[in-house]
Amino acid sequence: MKLENLLVTGGCGFIGSNFIRYLLKQPDFTGRIINVDKLTYAGNPENISELKEIYPGRYVFIREDICRIERMREIFLVHEVDAVCHFAAESHVDRSIKRPENFIETNIIGTFNLLETARATSGFALFHHVSTDEVYGSLGPEGDFTEETPYRPNSPYSASKASSDHLARAYHQTYGLPVTVSNC
Repeated sequence: MKLENLLVTGGCGFIGSNFIRYLLKQPDFTGRIINVDKLTYAGNPENISELKEIYPGRYVFIREDICRIERMREIFLVHEVDAVCHFAAESHVDRSIKRPENFIETNIIGTFNLLETARATSGFALFHHVSTDEVYGSLGPEGDFTEETPYRPNSPYSASKASSDHLARAYHQTYGLPVTVSNC
C-alpha cells in the first residue's frame, strides 16, 4: 500500500513528533505528512519546527482541533488525505478526573469526526488509531496485557480511549473502513 498523503493527528506531542521524524527518514516513504495538532499542554511546535525546511513539500503543519468536523473535511479534501495515524488525545488519568468533559470531547467526538471524514473519502487506505493499554484496567506487579484481555477502563481517560477503540472497530466492521488499533 502506497500512502501519498498521511494525516497525523497530535504530531507535535512526544510520540507523534518522533513518529513523523522516523517516517520522513524512511527511503520507502515518499509521501507527504499533514500534521494536525491543537497545541494543547502536550503539543510543542518546537518538536517539529525544522521539518518544513528539511522536507520541503513533504511536511505540512496545521493548527486545528479534530473536534471541528467541517475543518477536518476541508483538510482531507484540500490535502487529498488517503490515510490517518491518529495520536491526538487528551491524556493522563489525574487530568481526566478533574475535567472529564475534555476527554469525552476530544477522545470520543474527535475520533468520531475523523472516522466519519475518512469513511466519506474516496480511495481511503488506512486509519490507524493509537490507543493505550489503560483500556484493559490495572496491571498488578506481574503479568501483561494482550489483544485478548477484556476491556476494564478505570478512569474517564481510559473509558474515553476504550470508547474510541470501539468506534474504530465498529467503523471497520460496519462500513469496511480499513482500521488498525495499537494499544501502547
